[in-house]
Amino acid sequence: MKRELIVVFMAAVALYLPASQYGFVQDDRAIIASNPAAHSIGAALGAFDDPYWPRESGAGLYRPMTILSYAIDWTMSGGSAGWLHVMNALWHGLATVLFVCVIARWLPPVAAAGAGLVFAWHPVHVEAVASLVGRAELLAAVGILGAVLAARRGWWIGALLCAALAMLSKEHGVIVGVVILLDKWLDSPGRSAPGRETGLWLGLSAVTVAYLVVWSLIGRAGASDTAAVFFGRGILGRWAIALPAVLRAGVLLFGPVSLSSDYSPRVIPAYSGLSLAAVVGLCIVIAVPIIMVRYRRRAPLISFASGLAALSYLPTSNLLFPSGIVLAERNLYLAVALPAAIVGLGVVWLEARRGLRLALAATGVITLAFGVRSFVRLPAWRDNRAQLLTLLVEHPESYLGHASAAAVLAGRGDTAGARRQYRLADSLFAGDPYLDAAHAIFLLGLGDTAGAAPLVARLNSPPGSAAHRAVWRARFLFELRRGDREGASVIADSARRYFPSDEAWYRPYLQ
Repeated sequence: MKRELIVVFMAAVALYLPASQYGFVQDDRAIIASNPAAHSIGAALGAFDDPYWPRESGAGLYRPMTILSYAIDWTMSGGSAGWLHVMNALWHGLATVLFVCVIARWLPPVAAAGAGLVFAWHPVHVEAVASLVGRAELLAAVGILGAVLAARRGWWIGALLCAALAMLSKEHGVIVGVVILLDKWLDSPGRSAPGRETGLWLGLSAVTVAYLVVWSLIGRAGASDTAAVFFGRGILGRWAIALPAVLRAGVLLFGPVSLSSDYSPRVIPAYSGLSLAAVVGLCIVIAVPIIMVRYRRRAPLISFASGLAALSYLPTSNLLFPSGIVLAERNLYLAVALPAAIVGLGVVWLEARRGLRLALAATGVITLAFGVRSFVRLPAWRDNRAQLLTLLVEHPESYLGHASAAAVLAGRGDTAGARRQYRLADSLFAGDPYLDAAHAIFLLGLGDTAGAAPLVARLNSPPGSAAHRAVWRARFLFELRRGDREGASVIADSARRYFPSDEAWYRPYLQ
């Protein structure tokens, strides 16, 4: 399949080469541009015991291989954002090639290549590839798919190294052992000798346990940083949000027309009870394991792709536990395997009934449509301005979009515009402590203590969470503005116990 793999790789890379003109956007700045660990290989290796986010942020997580990849790129390019974007495109190309190699077990070369082109150009991938912090998704995908291929060939050391790469790149890499087990379950009876795989399973178990232990010691802080929409909700309340998000994820996979860099309220409504969207989402959750079992022998590719999609999405689905987001397109990177696999099987079906020419034409139409949509979407990630303006134009119902606009306008001194955007964000969704704290601090800076009072009064976030940092700052400034210096000192002492690095922030106010 050399020719097919070259075509797929070149197509995957070529689509994203325009991003070489883009800069650092949103989280790219904190994770890469302002992070010393990402600026040299030695610093990255020395930071293997550091969380992904700076310790002072309290956001945690543990992705040392992702940071190391940035450090290698930074060293080679002198900190060029363009070079890092090119490397993202190359990693995406490699992940696409590995995907084609994995599904080639069940498809002829032409059909596998067609599925690979769909995978390469699917619009959901734009966020993961065009955003530099999406590198974590790409590395995890390379590790997972590489581990599957290595395990098939009995290369146990290679499988373990790929598994470690996946886990140390992003948290959902921990599914790699289950994905290999799924692939073995779909294997033809008698093709593998279970006794010879003992070393693989022992090694995978050891790597997974070691990773979970290290993550609990270093990256666990991120586990408490849940999305604001889940604050104060029990399991059923969380599912009222998570199940509609499952439906939206399915729509994005099979009809990626309306894309967004934010799926917080009201891009996905903050349902408080049972809804039609939740019922449909629940049906999808139930259907996936049924499909995996039902089509194990008749269409093993569908079973594998369904399982890979579900497993890769599950850690951030909020079905098992609350996460920091409701939904993000980058987290659907491997889930695109399902629509791509269906297209590959469609090629086989059409070729058998209507001929290869029609099969190729149909695949070309789908691939071209996805490619055009992805190309048109790319400029949304050119810089912070483009990202925010795109969000506000395409999804004016996003409260986070208006909150970000308020912060930008406040920084420019447009007080009236900032007030208007803060009010609009609050009208779309009330209850985000980040938003309330930022709004209150903005008003206190203008001397509007009366306007800040109701915002401060309703400030609430889980103790120790990253949101609580902003809450403390807002309460501290409010007490100072009211003239209660003693109360402000008490708040500052509490805040500094959780966030020692904030000492420098509070000190000037208390001198």
